[in-house]
Amino acid sequence: MTIQYLKKAAKTPQTSEGETREIVAKMLAEIENGGEAVARSHGENLDGYTGDILVSAEEMDAAADKVSDPLKRDIAFAHARVRDFAERQLQSITPFEVELSPGLWAGQRLVPLSTAGCYVPGGRYAHVASAIMSITTARVAGVENVIACSAPHGTRGIHPAILYAMNTCGADKVLTLGGVQGVAALAFGLFTGHPADILVGPGNRFVAEAKRMLFGRVGIDLFAGPTEILIIADETADPKIVATDLVGQAEHGPDSPAWLVTISETLARQAMELVPGLIDALPETQRNAAEAAWRDFGEVVVCETNEEAADIADEYAAEHLELQTANDDWYVERLRNYGSLFIGEEATVAFGDKCSGTNHILPTKGAGRYTGGLSVHKFIKVVTTQRMTRNAAREVAAVSARISRLEGMEAHARTSDVRLEKYFPDERFDLGRNEE
Repeated sequence: MTIQYLKKAAKTPQTSEGETREIVAKMLAEIENGGEAVARSHGENLDGYTGDILVSAEEMDAAADKVSDPLKRDIAFAHARVRDFAERQLQSITPFEVELSPGLWAGQRLVPLSTAGCYVPGGRYAHVASAIMSITTARVAGVENVIACSAPHGTRGIHPAILYAMNTCGADKVLTLGGVQGVAALAFGLFTGHPADILVGPGNRFVAEAKRMLFGRVGIDLFAGPTEILIIADETADPKIVATDLVGQAEHGPDSPAWLVTISETLARQAMELVPGLIDALPETQRNAAEAAWRDFGEVVVCETNEEAADIADEYAAEHLELQTANDDWYVERLRNYGSLFIGEEATVAFGDKCSGTNHILPTKGAGRYTGGLSVHKFIKVVTTQRMTRNAAREVAAVSARISRLEGMEAHARTSDVRLEKYFPDERFDLGRNEE
């Protein structure tokens, strides 16, 4: 295997994790102890917002007047596709009950969670797509209380487009809080009285760390970090499109990895030449983010074979994985680790991020090795049931007693014994006792 790094990342997604954890742990403890007053104070200090935290129904309705008709149509377009895809996901799992042996039935029930806390980023950009992805999916899953939060857009509260999207998708309550204080408010049920059973939604490293620290007390969608893109390309790819897609994800923030893996050194060098110019052509905020991301986290890897390229991609387990090769079908069958796969030049990450239907809340930092992204399944508990006749218990109880005693769990065994004594008083069973 011969792998050449034309560009190697200076940093990794794990850089500065220690400092982030200290800050987040301190804030979570303060908010848990101090409640709504402390959460509000953090919001005022960090975002300069002093208005009401809980958005009123009147404010939600008024947001519609501040959103243009074309944007309303775009939000409706995205909402319809995300909703429809989520509904098909819901149809893919069903409750059932099956008779495993005569008189023994086992089954599963699908129980939606009671409360979902949906975090919607709202600082640098107005992330209407994130509102659509999380709130819509929770609503389709049948969650009873869907609580959303987002950072204020300056002193004016949440961006009207985000509020309109939240309302369109069915949020029950909305909090004007971002960052750690927003996550904490969702988790602890501040301002609503409904503590979240699960926290979902993307965010910066402080939001991701807050969710990680709260995991266990509440569920989370996944362990998330800065957004990532990996493109597998060969000599048939268009270098301008490859470079543009790399920059398209790098603008998310200064710590967003952008990786190119290719079996064509010519394509690699052509794309690398184009990236700086594409970054320079961006507006200042986006330019600064993309420049730092490409400088510190960008990588370009040249492999000799498709197999090597696939191995690298599976090792990285990227959040977004694009295929722009003459062998896309081969890669689809071969690849195992990614959050979402974009097959062919026509399918770019931005389509999935914004409106094509699949969810954009996806695993990062290698988590694609063991989990997929947000789906209706995350909001539904698949719980099991069992029931049986006394005749079925006759066989099951004896086996259960013997296994329990083998494991040294006498009290377990006796729950079997007592039933056999009651149901079949005239029979003798091998129950795994030493004297038998």
